Amino acid sequence: MRITFHHASRGESVARVRRGDGVTLVLPSYSRKWRVPHDLAHAAAERELRLGGGVFGCIAAGAVFDNMRVTEGKPRHDAKARSAKILRSAKRSIGIAEVMAGVIHEAVEQRLPIPFEQAREGWGALAQDPFPWTDADITRATDTLRELDRQWQASPNPLEFAWPDSLRADR
Repeated sequence: MRITFHHASRGESVARVRRGDGVTLVLPSYSRKWRVPHDLAHAAAERELRLGGGVFGCIAAGAVFDNMRVTEGKPRHDAKARSAKILRSAKRSIGIAEVMAGVIHEAVEQRLPIPFEQAREGWGALAQDPFPWTDADITRATDTLRELDRQWQASPNPLEFAWPDSLRADR
């Protein structure tokens, strides 16, 4: 899947998502209050932490969120039901992705140190299981978003983001 982040009017961003099934979707961002687009934080954190059940892994599997629209390609005949099933089964993993992306986003947005403790606290608020990532994983996700932010700020051109085919929500 290819995700292209475009600068939009009023400081917002728009993500164009080209899925493997040939469907292209537009995901508007409501990130005007942040320097770093929140959807970009999701993409970086979810990919680097291997969160296939997050926002972009769900999209890769066929989910379409309410604020998205199809701009190219022909969705499957059962696209709406399939999307609802994916989103229903990924509810918990989307919540985890939201927390982890939020922690990493805040660290990059506020130019804070790598958020090891905040990541563990966020996880602990959601799960009883041991924290599933190493310090190296959190560092990689934070560093990736810092570099993407640098590229985003340096150019008005779209920012290309590769999403691994193997990283998708269970269908």
